[in-house]
Amino acid sequence: MSLYGVMRTGVSGMNAQSNKLGTVADNIANVNTTGYKRASTEFTSLILRSGSGNYNSGGVDSHVRYAISDQGALQYTASATDLSIQGNGFFLVSRDLAGTRQFLTRAGSFVPDALGNLVNAAGFYLLGENMSGVTQVVNVRPTAMQATASTLANVNANLDPSATGVAASDGTATSAPTNYTSKSSIVTYDNIGNKVMIDVYATKLTGPPADQWDISAYNGATQLADNTFTFDVTATGKGKLDVASPTSLTFTVPGGLPFTLDLSNITQVAASYNFTATVDGNAPGSVDSIEIASDGKLYEIYDSGARVQTYTIKLADVPSPDNLTPEIGNVYSQSADSGSWQVNTAESAGMGSITSKALEQSNVDLGTELTNMIESQRGYTANSKVFQTGADLLDVLVNLKR
Repeated sequence: MSLYGVMRTGVSGMNAQSNKLGTVADNIANVNTTGYKRASTEFTSLILRSGSGNYNSGGVDSHVRYAISDQGALQYTASATDLSIQGNGFFLVSRDLAGTRQFLTRAGSFVPDALGNLVNAAGFYLLGENMSGVTQVVNVRPTAMQATASTLANVNANLDPSATGVAASDGTATSAPTNYTSKSSIVTYDNIGNKVMIDVYATKLTGPPADQWDISAYNGATQLADNTFTFDVTATGKGKLDVASPTSLTFTVPGGLPFTLDLSNITQVAASYNFTATVDGNAPGSVDSIEIASDGKLYEIYDSGARVQTYTIKLADVPSPDNLTPEIGNVYSQSADSGSWQVNTAESAGMGSITSKALEQSNVDLGTELTNMIESQRGYTANSKVFQTGADLLDVLVNLKR
């Protein structure tokens, strides 16, 4: 055994404990850093070949590991652009607005900059897909919404077969009907965004034939469209529209565009009357707030109540997250050991879900880190004693000549 070997072993131990103290220091410093993942130091023994009567001391090697895949606790906030991920995945971010230098992060404390681009505290911009499928920096700058004229309404309704029938008219009308079975109204929009009320009248006819209804659309006293609809009440038809029956009413919204009232889903079954309709088009308005769903879809909420999707915030993941390379700014880049990242929609393909108004805290446990710090301090002190003892023995050996 060489005394120099003993001293080198002591230095190796001190270096390893210094590395461990370094990771502990980083963990404690970032205990309140959003999305931070703790680092730890693992030791590996270095053994030198020794003879039967002679021992050659080796040393210890240290390896830094990152608990990137460990979920941190959620802290809820009041900002809709504070985002966290529950489950697998990372936000895609970029150092520049062009989106060319991309990284992964779990730090979702995004706020709009002066231009409305979402950026986190480290200066990284959030990336998402716009409605054309192009990846770009997510922008939430308030914009005015242009008016869109209505062109379609999808109706789901049931007409009560027990209602009393009314004799059929000649199909012409100079005023709104007074003798009808049921009535509902829908709101449409003209070319400049004015609301136009459309009244839909359903009148059961006495027949023959049976199971016929007259359905008409009016704007005030003006008839816009009218037709007769027949239902198939056989075992095959089950109260749906007969194959020979019309399935829609078409007309032009006053001051607007040609419009289709899609009635293909109406039925006549043994239930009371009900009527719901989904109408396209909107009035002009301004953005009142934004909303980010768990699947990453970002909606602008207008003061008119309209919800318009503008982006999809997608997530990226790698086969081995703990082997990603940490970079400055609490972001990660892929390495040979981590594998290449794959981008998918949240809540699909194994990706986690996105939670708005919440931030993921660091996964550092302060008590554990303080314990590790004490262990490292004791280990460093003991290794320094080994070095000091080897140096003292070397002094004794040198002084033998004196």
